[in-house]
Amino acid sequence: MTAQRHTEHPATAGPTERANRATADRVASLLTRAPVFDGHNDLAWALRRQVAYDLDRRDIARHQPTLHTDIARLRAGGVGAQFFSVYVPGTLTGGAAVTATLEQIDCVARIVARYPDTFVAARTADDVRRAIAAGRIAALLGAEGGHSIDCSLGVLRMLRRLGVAYMTLTHNQNVPWADSATDAPAVGGLTDFGRDVVREMNRIGMLVDLSHVAPTTMHAALDVSAAPVIFSHSSCRALVDHPRDVPDEVLARLAGNGGVQMVTFVPHFVSQACADHDAAEDARRHELGLDRVTVYTEHAGEHLDPQAVAELERWRAAHPAPVATLAQVADHVEHAREVAGPAHIGLGGDYDGVECLPAGLEDVAGYPALLAELADRGWSDADLAALTSGNILRALQVAQDVAEPGFGV
Repeated sequence: MTAQRHTEHPATAGPTERANRATADRVASLLTRAPVFDGHNDLAWALRRQVAYDLDRRDIARHQPTLHTDIARLRAGGVGAQFFSVYVPGTLTGGAAVTATLEQIDCVARIVARYPDTFVAARTADDVRRAIAAGRIAALLGAEGGHSIDCSLGVLRMLRRLGVAYMTLTHNQNVPWADSATDAPAVGGLTDFGRDVVREMNRIGMLVDLSHVAPTTMHAALDVSAAPVIFSHSSCRALVDHPRDVPDEVLARLAGNGGVQMVTFVPHFVSQACADHDAAEDARRHELGLDRVTVYTEHAGEHLDPQAVAELERWRAAHPAPVATLAQVADHVEHAREVAGPAHIGLGGDYDGVECLPAGLEDVAGYPALLAELADRGWSDADLAALTSGNILRALQVAQDVAEPGFGV
């Protein structure tokens, strides 16, 4: 993670070019000391859908044009630690969800074993620090959705023993004990069992992730949790009216909890124009019987009406999607800093979990460009280092300190 060398003599460059180079060199230097610790990457699910976990067919030691993630681009992006999501759709329930989650964990373990010079498995803050010091990328696990435990605290404990460092309480659908942001309210936040899940996560040193959950669930979890909570990949509701974004009244509680909002790059979470277009496409999908809950599952496209699919493509051609920008992502980062404070923000790109990304942040190599934008807006090195990894490392450490001995390490 070294700064790129410039072959031109500085005296021959104009003032804007010299300023850009100075910022790039500053960011590159910062990333050697405080590399990015990203909150959410769906590489494992992309590998499941694209190649049924055949790592030979998606050798990430080589450039992979169908993925946002490979080793060279992780290095170019200054990534020193990554929460790899072990996601399964909320439409999977019961034992099927548990099995699929275990297969996702196995995929990440196989990636780590296949590329030992690049990755090292990590579950604690000290593991992450050691990996960074050794020049390797710490690979941590995050389970995306409480359906992965099938209403069993025993399964929750076993996921922790397998190295899962956070669990998102819901995905797009409610679970029996917690309300999702994108489903009809059912339990008013958390049930008594849901509060028991949060307490047990505290006890075993697993971070409570509030991305995807309803505001009532966010508040209920904050009321219960003795350890910092996180939002592994969410942006700000004050800037974009999307249910997956975090309201200011919740952001304002993070300082008291010690939690971290990891701002995501998903276009319809960071751009109101993209959110409006996405809502219009969802309405057209519903008319055609192509709701996303049907389309974006493991066997997407296998049993869809071809005429409806063709009509959706015609609609898309007539209504091209707007493009989100890196500057809009920076706006969300700055808003989160203003409301929650500089000690309570991070980055959670959601790479390989979305179809497209903002201009300038198309893949995991894009983090330095975002940091350069923030540097040009006047951010100090200390605040940038807190954003890249300092804040989430602190939250992970505190979660371990709160945990019962034997689980937090």
